[in-house]
Amino acid sequence: MRTDLNLVLAGFGGQGLLFAGKVTAYAGLVEGREISWLPSYGPEMRGGTANCSVCVSDEPIGSPLVLTPNALIAMNLPSFDKFIDTVVPGGVALIDSTMVSAKTNRTDITAIYVPATKLADDNGLSGLANIILLGRLYKELGFCSEEALDKGLAKCVPASKAAMLDANRKALKLGMEQP
Repeated sequence: MRTDLNLVLAGFGGQGLLFAGKVTAYAGLVEGREISWLPSYGPEMRGGTANCSVCVSDEPIGSPLVLTPNALIAMNLPSFDKFIDTVVPGGVALIDSTMVSAKTNRTDITAIYVPATKLADDNGLSGLANIILLGRLYKELGFCSEEALDKGLAKCVPASKAAMLDANRKALKLGMEQP
């Protein structure tokens, strides 16, 4: 039986957190699961705070707001500081170690440090650290089928940016390959 995914993605505006959350939600939708996607961001278009709650479940979802995530993607230090202690025991936290040098002292969660921004830059995928982290989360939790994840990605890349689909797929695969 699949477990429910209660995910918080957090960082600065412009890092693609809402997009990665939408990809996750669409992947659940492709599989016919219950989903919610709730964005939250500061007044700044880029550089302000941004986070997103995503639920993927086989049961109806009571609230779209995730206060106790079983998965966290943190892409900056303020987000790491704000959300790391909200992850439920047994949960998973993925941290972009290029942007966050801090480490958690928690031993009741699985903390995975991925230099996602550096990996993206080194592989000609600048701006896709979010998708690298999503790929690593997929490797860890397998929250949907790989086909559903690809369909979710294809659905979320707008037609005007169709050329970005291959780069996003490459970033997803790169994330899945991370230790």
